[in-house]
Amino acid sequence: MADEYQPIHGAGRQTFGLHGLWGELSAEFLGTMTLIMFGDGVVAMAVAALPGSGRAATPTTIFMASGDWLLITFGWAFAVMFGVYVAGGISGAHLNPAVTLALALRRRFPWRSVLPYWIAQVVAAFVGAAMVMWVYHDAIAAYNTAAHLVPSAGNALATYSIFATFPAAYFHGSIGGPFLDEAVGTALLIIGIFAVTDARNTAPTSNLGPLIVGFVIFAIGTSFGANTGYAINPARDFGPRLFAFVAGYGQVALPGTFNNGKGFSFSDYFWIPIIGPLVGGCVGAIVYDFFIGDVLHSRKSRTGAADAVPEEIGRSEPNIRPDRPMA
Repeated sequence: MADEYQPIHGAGRQTFGLHGLWGELSAEFLGTMTLIMFGDGVVAMAVAALPGSGRAATPTTIFMASGDWLLITFGWAFAVMFGVYVAGGISGAHLNPAVTLALALRRRFPWRSVLPYWIAQVVAAFVGAAMVMWVYHDAIAAYNTAAHLVPSAGNALATYSIFATFPAAYFHGSIGGPFLDEAVGTALLIIGIFAVTDARNTAPTSNLGPLIVGFVIFAIGTSFGANTGYAINPARDFGPRLFAFVAGYGQVALPGTFNNGKGFSFSDYFWIPIIGPLVGGCVGAIVYDFFIGDVLHSRKSRTGAADAVPEEIGRSEPNIRPDRPMA
């Protein structure tokens, strides 16, 4: 079914350096926006649209069972998968500042491109969140009204969660548990990505890499997600968080402070889904190379084939650039 695109007007656009960094940033923008629209969109479905549409017991019935959480984890898995399919052929579809940093640290991704990638990812996440608000504005407003929530008063945590993350109540506002969860989740993400895109390892063929990465997201969400909402992506959290602040959610969004007066509170949380994933991403990259990557390299060096990936019968090398792994 796949076919090569031919520009409608002659040779197509040849300006603004689309063959280089600008083209990569264009891909990162659309890929990340796609990720956020599907990801935040599925949370909007679970939190506001399904209850408000009469498809739940009451207009405010959410998270009564694991089914809602499975809806969200599946939705985010497919969100990442489609984002990678959209951008993978151009930028490698990092879609995540932690992935970009890990690739610069261990996969020779140019350090000069790190900051531009981060900016494109955060801006795209902001725009993606705005699109979700545009589509689900009525559903979100209906839920807030039914639950007697006022975003500007700082009590609309449920609809705020459509856009960004917050820690579970059992952390009692502490930093250590949420930071650890974000770091561990992101480390697992990077280990999974490095494994899936390592042609020396058991990398999937037939362009199935993005699907497998989506399964990695699903696994993280179902195994570690409830602790913090598994941001595991600074752009995925900060871009929509910034939009939520602009949209009137106030201090719940920035600096990330909430107190319901009943023992559930957290303060200045915004930096944890940024720094935690960045640290975790670097750790995951180093761990993968220490236990797997260096071993594979050593084995191929001993056979005199360190610079070549041997073909296996019935298998071809994935069509990826070593400095642009899919994410």
